[in-house]
Amino acid sequence: MPKEARPSTGEQAKQHALGQLRQAILHGEMAPAQRLVENELAEQFGVTRASIRAALIDLEAQGLVERIRNRGSRVRVVTVAEAVAITECRMVLEGLCAAKAAVTASDEQLAELTELGTAMTKAVADGEPMTYSELNQELHAKVREFSGQRTAVELLERLNAQLVRHRFQLALRPGRPQRSLNEHLAMIEAIGARDPQAAEAAVRAHLTSVIEALRD
Repeated sequence: MPKEARPSTGEQAKQHALGQLRQAILHGEMAPAQRLVENELAEQFGVTRASIRAALIDLEAQGLVERIRNRGSRVRVVTVAEAVAITECRMVLEGLCAAKAAVTASDEQLAELTELGTAMTKAVADGEPMTYSELNQELHAKVREFSGQRTAVELLERLNAQLVRHRFQLALRPGRPQRSLNEHLAMIEAIGARDPQAAEAAVRAHLTSVIEALRD
């Protein structure tokens, strides 16, 4: 009996291709405007073109891929104007999550946020912007998780995925991590004080700063 390989067709194959493509885009391995050739991707992931096409349709719905008439698919280019609009939406939803987290987070979860703040401070002091950027994303993810606001979390995951290129660019901008650090520490302090109004205000102040940086 032949060795059973990974499914090359059907829903499992589509989900495999979808996961691999999504991670490649989110990790910056596929650049904005990069063409996504179905034959090449099918061979790369060991699935059929139909599975790739189905995965690309899902990624288009998530805002990560765009289909160009008569030219196929490519990684979506998010303009600065779009990035600002997305961040304005994030401001409302992340503010809500921070306010909820200030009320619902356990003492152990608050300690996790404090530890992240310490690690972020060290990354800035050591001049490690990419480490800081990863910790930054982890902090926001923890606040969303601790909020218990599943609907907001799902919306934010989709919005944040579209900002990958801009996030990398901001992380490498001279002086940006230092400014961002103080904003994040204010968020952690407000959530730790169990002050939902201050927590929401801290998030809004931080994302207002992000918008200003995007526009520079």
